[in-house]
Order: sequence, then structure tokens, then C-alpha cells
Amino acid sequence: MKQKLFKKVLVANRGEIAIRVMRACRELGIETVAIYSDADSKAIHARYADQAHHIGPAAPAESYLQLEKIVKLAGDVGAQAIHPGYGFLSERPEFPEACAAVGIAFIGPPAAAMRAMGSKLEARALAESHGVPVTPGTGALDDPEAAAQAARDIGFPVIVKPSGGGGGIGMKVVERESELGPAIESSRNAARSAFGDPTVYVEKFVGEPRHVEIQVIADQHGNVVHLGERECSIQRRHQKIMEETPSPAVTPEIRARMGEAAIRAVAAAGYVNAGTVEFIFSKGDFYFLEVNARLQVEHPITEEVTGVDLVKEQIRVASGLPLSFSQEEVRRQGHAIEMRINAEDPARKFIPNPRRITRWVAPGGPGVRVDSGFGPGSEVPPNYDSLVAKLIVHGADRAEAIARARRALREFVLAGPATTIPYHRAILESPDFKAGRLTTRFIEDHPDLLEKMTEFLGQTSPMDYGADPRHVAAAAAAVAAVVGSGGSAS
Repeated sequence: MKQKLFKKVLVANRGEIAIRVMRACRELGIETVAIYSDADSKAIHARYADQAHHIGPAAPAESYLQLEKIVKLAGDVGAQAIHPGYGFLSERPEFPEACAAVGIAFIGPPAAAMRAMGSKLEARALAESHGVPVTPGTGALDDPEAAAQAARDIGFPVIVKPSGGGGGIGMKVVERESELGPAIESSRNAARSAFGDPTVYVEKFVGEPRHVEIQVIADQHGNVVHLGERECSIQRRHQKIMEETPSPAVTPEIRARMGEAAIRAVAAAGYVNAGTVEFIFSKGDFYFLEVNARLQVEHPITEEVTGVDLVKEQIRVASGLPLSFSQEEVRRQGHAIEMRINAEDPARKFIPNPRRITRWVAPGGPGVRVDSGFGPGSEVPPNYDSLVAKLIVHGADRAEAIARARRALREFVLAGPATTIPYHRAILESPDFKAGRLTTRFIEDHPDLLEKMTEFLGQTSPMDYGADPRHVAAAAAAVAAVVGSGGSAS
């Protein structure tokens, strides 16, 4: 019997990713169900869906993390599937298990694959056993002397990492042996607090590292393909703020090898649906880092260069259909860049700045896409991550993509909260960025970006007809004063 798509999907998330999933569903003729917390009662994603249901108070633990409540709601409203988006419950193996128990499809990987890739140590071992390169490292650390000896054998500098979790939480770079003991203890404490698992390990710290990841997708019929790489090296506190594809450092030959390694890694775990295999890349060599068992924030740039709608493919795969394309049919055209527009103040160490958006005009024109869950009058709540919008540009080559990014950022009107818009403009002006000289320390190694940013704060967008030049000048002067005092928060 021919497999059919779902009739109704509950989206267990909020903001831009909820709307992104709902748009794909709408194009496929699928009804959508939104959930919202007290803080999101007037949010755009709740109005966009065919129906919306209150899920709890503003605190995530009482709303968007209420697994049992969400699954029950899906059953009550007649949803055949749940899409988790990213963050929140998206990588909790209990989620697909709870869905399966009541006959609801989970639009994501199976619980077994999540568990296989949820521990960095187990994922490293699995990847290595299938011929995927990994950095020299240890198992779980218990004995301080054994840890010191292992670090000496590996060679300093090393990096201490929690086995569970992600987002750079608990990671510590250690330059010398005297720093190792305190770093392990600090990493353990952070991991215990954030993930409930104090297990840590040590691996070799790779010099001049770039963060390069491969997008994969697998169906229930044994087909696994990759859609090339994304360069994600520009980060603050191990959190990405700008991504691009293709990577300026990856050749077609390296892309093929990385793609094959990524496919081996996920196939070994019995992976199904969309996922990302992350690598550390340095001077032509790459090493397995981890698997993100979900859709990534930065997936749109892969969509722009391949023409593949990843969310639609996720839905088709979860419904039992095979992938709509083969590896040989993947074609990559042009260059794409994504800039995460966060409600953060770069001059104050990227401290979140949740406020009401008083003016909003999104950029447009050729090759420009804006994914967001906000608009004029929206409140940016303090309860969740600070992402306000994703600005995605696509050009025939990297030079055109950069030119479009500069133009689109210049057009973007977003007043109310401090945002990363002027900081992105400064990055695009950096000679090192233009030359593709990137590492995961790009922001730390370019403190001059803050000074450059103040030039853009003194300008109004050509689209901002309601701006008061006096207010713009005052904002620029305030940031300049912070930068001049060393960037400390008041």
C-alpha cells in the first residue's frame, strides 16, 4: 500500500523553527498544531498554526519541556506526528519512545540512535570503530594521576570535555599540567549541573581549529546521503553566530572524504532522519567531534545551495517514504551565509537584551531570506534563547554572498533590543573573514570588531523611515563608551 503523508503535525517548539516547520507542512497540505507558554501567548508561531494550545508557564521546565503533556496533547488533537525542532526536547531519547508508545510518529531519529550518539565518548568509540578519524583522547576520567599521565602522553595543550550535553558547556582548554586537575573538577561540576552526568574525558586540542560539519539525512529504507559541509567557526563561547557553505577551506576531494566519513558514522548508529556530523578541521585534516541528532539552526544555508527542503524531507522520511533524491543527484550551486540575529549586546560580552521590538523592517531583494518568529511589537522574552531572526543570503559565489549579506544587514531595521546586526557587519568587513582565514577563536582574536561595530551603530537603515537620528547617535555613543572602558557590563 502506498505510504501517505501525515494529516496533522504538532510542532513541539516555538519561534522561528516552529514557523519554519509549519511552512513546510502547509506546502505539503498538512495541518499544524502549535504549543505556547504564558510568555508566548501573543507569539507569531501561535497565530501561524491551524490551531494552538497553551502548554504552561513561561519557564521551559513547566512548558516546552513537559514531554508527557505534549505527547498527550498530540493524541487529544489527533496529530499523527510531532516535530521537535531544535533545542528543548529534540535530543531526548525519551521523546521518540513516548511517541511510539501511543502510536505517534516522531519526526527525528530513533531513540537508539540518539542514545548511541548522546554520549560523546560512546559516539567517538563508535565512529572510530567504523574508520572515522578521531583526535587522540582518553576514556572516562576517574584517577587524577592517570588523567595527568594520559594528558602527557597525548601532549599539551589538551581539552577537557563532558561526555554528555553540548553547547560548549564545561569544556576547558588546558595548556599545562598544573591546570589539568582544576580544569577536570570544574568541567565535572559544570557537567553535573547542566546534564546530570559528571563524566569527562580529555582529548588533544587541535591547533588553528575550524568547526566544519556535514549535513546528513537517512530514510527507513537504508538510504543515507550527505549534502556537503557548513563552516561554523565563528562562535562566541562555543555558540555559533555565523555559518557559511561551502567552507573556504574544504576542497571537493576533502568534501567527499568528510561526507563518506559522516555517512559511516550515522549508519553505524542506525540513524534515520536529518542529522549533523560535526568535525574539527585543521590544515586539511579532520577529526570526528559529535553528532547532533536533530535539525540544526543553520540548515537553511544547505537548503539554499542544494535546493533540498530539509524539513519536507524530514516529514517524508518520518512518514515512511524513501528520500526523494540520491547522493548522485545532490547538486550544490553558489555560496550561502547565515547570520544569527540575536537580542544580545556584543559590547557587553553578548549579554542577552530581551525587550519589545519597537521597529522592524526585514531586508529583501535577490538572494535574501529571513527566518524569524518575531515582528514589529513582538516581545523578546527573557525565558528562552536570544535568537530573534536568521538572515540567510545566497550568491553565485562567496564574493556575491558577502556583498548581499552586507547589503541585507544595512537594510535590516530592528529597534528595541540591542542585537548582533552591527557586529555581523563588522565581521563582514574583516580582512581575515574576506580571505577565509577562520578559526573557532576568530572572535577572541579580533577584538577590533567591537570598535568597527560602533561605526555602523551611527548609521540608519535606508528602510528605517521612522528613525530619530538623535536616538541612533546616542546609542552609538553609549556603546563607544562601553568599548572604550574595556567592554565591561554595567
